[in-house]
Amino acid sequence: MSAGGLRAQLGNGLQGALLLARGRAEGMLLVAAQEAPAMQAATRSFWAAALCLPAFVCLQLLDIAQGPRLPADFAHGLTLQLLGYAIDWAGFALLSRVVARAMGRLAAWPRFIAAWNWCNVVQYLLLVAASLPPLLGAPAVLGETAWLVATGWALWIEWYATRLALGITGMQAAGLVLLDEAMGFVLLAVIQTLPGGTV
Repeated sequence: MSAGGLRAQLGNGLQGALLLARGRAEGMLLVAAQEAPAMQAATRSFWAAALCLPAFVCLQLLDIAQGPRLPADFAHGLTLQLLGYAIDWAGFALLSRVVARAMGRLAAWPRFIAAWNWCNVVQYLLLVAASLPPLLGAPAVLGETAWLVATGWALWIEWYATRLALGITGMQAAGLVLLDEAMGFVLLAVIQTLPGGTV
């Protein structure tokens, strides 16, 4: 894939995700790259994981910044968190394919995973932005409200994109979103049981 093609893919994916975040269904045409074979577009969409990595690290650092001091085993803890990040991302992609097959929507899975990948970029940006008010000295209630709004919006984006991409009911889409969240919570719980697992 040429550098120009990659830039176009990244641009289309991000633009499509921003449209979906505003409730505009035409964003699906961009994130799923209709001009490319479905699996090719799905594979390329995993560049979103690399784009989200700085935001993930930023969230870890912002969490530490609110604590009294840097943990002695910070590097080890961050390494475990990064491992969890990779497992969670790839794991949900694989698990969602199994679920899509069980629902009879396997043909739509490449479009779904492309949308899910790109929407993650917007979701991470929302969470980073919502983490900033406490660092800027904003009242606690403002920080809590910002986090609540960002989390709710992020979940809604995933739900909306899932429903559109797979062509399923709102309740079925909510089930997939809950599965994604549950997988993340379980992995986090496992990591925190390991020595140095809390950053």
